[in-house]
Amino acid sequence: MKTKYIFILFVILAIVQLGIPAQMINHRESILKEGKPFKFKTEPIDPSDPFKGKYIYLNYELDNYISEDTDWKRSNTIYVSIVNDSLGFVKASAIHKEVPQNGDFVMAKVNRYNSNAKEVRFIFPFNEFYMKESKAYDAEVAHRDAQIDPLSNKTYALVYIKDGEAVLDNVFINDIPIADFVEQ
Repeated sequence: MKTKYIFILFVILAIVQLGIPAQMINHRESILKEGKPFKFKTEPIDPSDPFKGKYIYLNYELDNYISEDTDWKRSNTIYVSIVNDSLGFVKASAIHKEVPQNGDFVMAKVNRYNSNAKEVRFIFPFNEFYMKESKAYDAEVAHRDAQIDPLSNKTYALVYIKDGEAVLDNVFINDIPIADFVEQ
């Protein structure tokens, strides 16, 4: 009898351990399938961190917004309303402390508030792009080299957004996925 309960408990535990990661993967996949794509211009990539694995760290050109409101606390979640500019890249149209009722938006964290410039600086949660170990360093170099001449090189991250949640799909240099670009 005791063995039967242990077996049932084991099965339940196994289902939970498989179910939670499956649910997380399914949620991210639904954002990629049903979300709206946005292009975020990137800035030079910082070096990869050997403790987190092979990834490239992305800085975004969109990282601040001017606000007359002075009550912005570091690490607080904010909502950045976004629109596309005339070239198809994302720009902020407003920032909010509460979820906006209409329009496209993405969650971010307040990095700091500059009271002199009345500027809120923020960080997006999709700033790490994981790659194959063999391509990460070459991708970092290619992205940095492309940043030297931003007029002839477009570097951006394609991010899918649904209900404020975002999934980083890929990083592009001149409309070519970065993994393919480094193979050229």
